[in-house]
Amino acid sequence: MAPPRFYCPGKFTAGQAIELPANVAHHASRVLRLKQGDSIILFNGNGGEFQAAIGNISKNGVAIVIEKYLDIERESPLVITLAQAVCASEKMDWLVQKAVELGVSSIQPLDTKRSVVRLSGERAERRMKHWQQVVISACEQCGRNRIPQVLPLISLADWLGTQVKEWKNLRDGTLSNLHFLLSPTAKKGLRDFPEASATTALTLLVGPEGGLTSEEEAAALVSGFISLRLGKRIFRTESAALAAVAAMQMRWGDY
Repeated sequence: MAPPRFYCPGKFTAGQAIELPANVAHHASRVLRLKQGDSIILFNGNGGEFQAAIGNISKNGVAIVIEKYLDIERESPLVITLAQAVCASEKMDWLVQKAVELGVSSIQPLDTKRSVVRLSGERAERRMKHWQQVVISACEQCGRNRIPQVLPLISLADWLGTQVKEWKNLRDGTLSNLHFLLSPTAKKGLRDFPEASATTALTLLVGPEGGLTSEEEAAALVSGFISLRLGKRIFRTESAALAAVAAMQMRWGDY
């Protein structure tokens, strides 16, 4: 059985003895019931991971000893930004978790005209922090040693404005950076992009439960997005995003 993995920010060296952060210590000792001498893996989000062993468990915390650094990377060659219209809480949590497992590099929550969930102010900040914790937990589970970022919530219109600037700044006309808009009315599927074998960066825009409005889709197309369809069936928003990411990993990534 593989040692449990924990995210622990900081700099570590072989032979170093440290105290685990309170939340990590609680999970290790109270939830997983680990004992003195048990092996664990730590990662700090900067790449690679650290093999360690539990030295002492007390009511005041958990002390461990760093044994060695392991130069292990599990990132996809694709840099995928998932721009997802915010959906209902449980759906969004599940979507964020699975997107991390599938290898996305960052998640951009969007506010759209048909968004069912409306977030602003402190409530929005709390949800961003919550989703970032979901990301960390997913990394602990799936083996990733770099933490994808949940970007601040932004309206679709404002976000598309930033995409236009980025699109105009591309150095050439190659398809190494593709921007896809999922749409049930699109004519093309991933099989229609064989020339994109050198793709290294992808941006995937997915609408809310009720879909994007025609005006929003038009704005995305003007901003450089390519309309993309996933087969002949209509997916729910949380299914569409994950199906598309999995298919892109199969076509151009590490599957």
